[in-house]
Amino acid sequence: MGQQPATDTDALPPLDPTPAERTEMIAVAAYYLAERRGFAPGGAEADWLHAEAQIERMLAGAHAAGVGAHALRALGLRNALRLWAG
Repeated sequence: MGQQPATDTDALPPLDPTPAERTEMIAVAAYYLAERRGFAPGGAEADWLHAEAQIERMLAGAHAAGVGAHALRALGLRNALRLWAG
């Protein structure tokens, strides 16, 4: 089965994570960054700060594009980060 195309209803409700959800998103993104650098020691703080910036850009980009919580969650955090990486 393929992914369903986005519909107008996917734009609602807006993605507005709680502080705990935002922290979890940052933690997951930091893990992906550490994974990408082979989990070499000494980069955890830089991974966290980079992940935090990525999540902020992703959330701002999703909000500006009218992407809702349902559509972004269906996409998955790793893929969403790739879309808004820059």
